[in-house]
Amino acid sequence: MEREGMEGNNLLHFLDTPSAHYRRTCDGFEAENDGDDHSDASDPANAREMLECLLNQPANKFCADCGIPDPKWAALPFGAFICIKCSGTHRSLGVHISKVISVNLDEWTDEEVNCLAESGGNSVVNKRYEAFLPENKKIKQDCSTEERNDFIRRKYQFQQFVCDPQFSCPLPLNKRHAADKHQQHNNNKHGFGHAFRNSWRKKDSDNKGLKKMSDVGMIEFVGLIKVNIVKGTDLAVRDVMSSDPYVMINLGHQSMKTRVIKNTLNPVWNERLMLSIPDPIPPLKLQVFDKDTFSSDDRMGEADVDIRPLIAATKEHENSTINELTELYRWSASEDSNGVLAKDSVISIVNGKVKQEITLKLQNVERGEVEIEIECVPLSQ
Repeated sequence: MEREGMEGNNLLHFLDTPSAHYRRTCDGFEAENDGDDHSDASDPANAREMLECLLNQPANKFCADCGIPDPKWAALPFGAFICIKCSGTHRSLGVHISKVISVNLDEWTDEEVNCLAESGGNSVVNKRYEAFLPENKKIKQDCSTEERNDFIRRKYQFQQFVCDPQFSCPLPLNKRHAADKHQQHNNNKHGFGHAFRNSWRKKDSDNKGLKKMSDVGMIEFVGLIKVNIVKGTDLAVRDVMSSDPYVMINLGHQSMKTRVIKNTLNPVWNERLMLSIPDPIPPLKLQVFDKDTFSSDDRMGEADVDIRPLIAATKEHENSTINELTELYRWSASEDSNGVLAKDSVISIVNGKVKQEITLKLQNVERGEVEIEIECVPLSQ
């Protein structure tokens, strides 16, 4: 009976999206423990101990996708431990498909660790998502970036190896013929001009989509950047007397945003966002918006940040033993030709980590500043 229940859960796993499966698993864990003593439920030390136990399982000591030893990242919806190279591709899929969390850099809750444990680890994940993987088609540690991205998209986004290909039959010939005939009838009904315009629009949009996916698939990642959105000051009014601001950051094809803070021009977010750094390295784009319910969100300014100096400083001091607060570089706001810096920007070593504090003067808006702190995490970590 227990086995039937497990098989039923696995079937639900395939019918759901990964994020829905993850939410259901977490909800189930919380429901099971509603009557328990939760005195240490959010204890980071307890979660860390559980996480280390999972990492010590034999299958979890290697990346679920390419086999690189000692993976330090987890794709939480699937329950897979992955390496930093594969984590870049998982991030590019979007958080609605794969949510990537660092084993060392992020704080884990008991609920997140238990959701990971419920998924069964790399062994169970690969039994599910590589059940019908053709022989010799799994990527190797030294595969190209294009091969890595293509495999991970097929495995998780399109789930091409979950079912036996022989049961994935195309549309039967008679039904396909009927569909073609129906489409031809509609084209004749609306006239040649209508059909021509529709086919042109469809083709153009399809090409754009394919081009975007191709561009993303060939990106090489050189590290990660952690962006702490600290606060906003004297932001622009977009409602009657105030605004409901949030921040969106973009790096290449990736984007993330903070929560909305209601009715304030001086919001304090203190929210950390993390993105993969593509090569070549683009500027980090920051935009502030006012959240609206019944119309499109209003713009409240923007700014571009050149992250290359921080990356260079991080590489230079990657093996540094300096732990005390040490200033490395300083950019004067008065000498900023772009007018983006509201205050001097400093790159420093803080507790052994290279960080940059920046107060941005928002552009294309009447007023407003946003304070951020950024940190680069090289691939070696």
